[in-house]
This record gives sequence, structure tokens and C-alpha cells, in this order.
Amino acid sequence: MEIERKFLIRQMPENWQVLPHHEIEQAYLCTNPVVRIRRQDDSYYLTYKGKGKMAREEYNLPLTPEGYAHLLKKADDHVIRKTRYLIPMETETNSQKLIGEIDIFHDQLEGLVFMEIEFSSIEEALAYQPPAWVGEDVTENPFYHNSRLSKLDSLPR
Repeated sequence: MEIERKFLIRQMPENWQVLPHHEIEQAYLCTNPVVRIRRQDDSYYLTYKGKGKMAREEYNLPLTPEGYAHLLKKADDHVIRKTRYLIPMETETNSQKLIGEIDIFHDQLEGLVFMEIEFSSIEEALAYQPPAWVGEDVTENPFYHNSRLSKLDSLPR
């Protein structure tokens, strides 16, 4: 089960450029249900996501680079490319620090930046209060689902 909230970013946090990060490329074989392929640095995955916004089933299966390349040719719509920065969040929950994943989108989605945070329970997710540099909570807004973003030729202005 994946439990996460998604936020727009009001202002990038201090020193974000030196945070650990990943280069991600992903595409969708199907958006209902969501079946995604992803390259994250040198790792490759096929992911199935169930219905839901804040909480939903998620299964990840490893792919070979060749399998990924084969499936990429079969993907619908646009490939999403983004850089994901990993930032420790100030709030501690269940003795574990939360990690914010700030996605900076490229290509047709240039200018879009948001952050996702995964939680261990729905209660923990609902109780979370983000720091001041974090903007609007868009968890329930379907526009910000990557599967929906993959259909856009460009961001609405």
C-alpha cells in the first residue's frame, strides 16, 4: 500500500541543489488502471497502481534495460522526465524522519515542481503539517497525477 501526499512548492528549500537526487524517465502503458515503466538512474521497473489518491495499492517489478526499452516503444502519450531531489523533512514521525521527494519536471512539463511524501499510515499522513516553504496540498487534485501529466503537450499557462 502506498500512502502519500503531494504538495506544490512555494519556494525551494535552502541548499536543495546539493541534496541527493535521481534522474527519472517514466511512461505509461495504461492509465486506467495505471501501469507504468520507469528508469531511475540505472534501475528499471514496471509498476501497477490501484485506484485512489492518497492511499492505493502499488506493486513494483524489476525490469532489465532491454525489457524497459522494448516496453517504452509501446507507451502511450509522452515520456515524463524529471529530477527527483530527496530532502529530510523537519517533522519526525514514528521515530523515522520523513523524506520529501521534490520532482522538477523537464521537457513539455518544464516549470512544474512538486513534492511527494510517503507515510506509514493514513493517520500519519492526515496529521502531517508541512514547513512554510511548501505550498498547496494537491493530493486530491487528479491534474497532478503523473499519468494525467503524461497526456499534456505542455503546461497550461
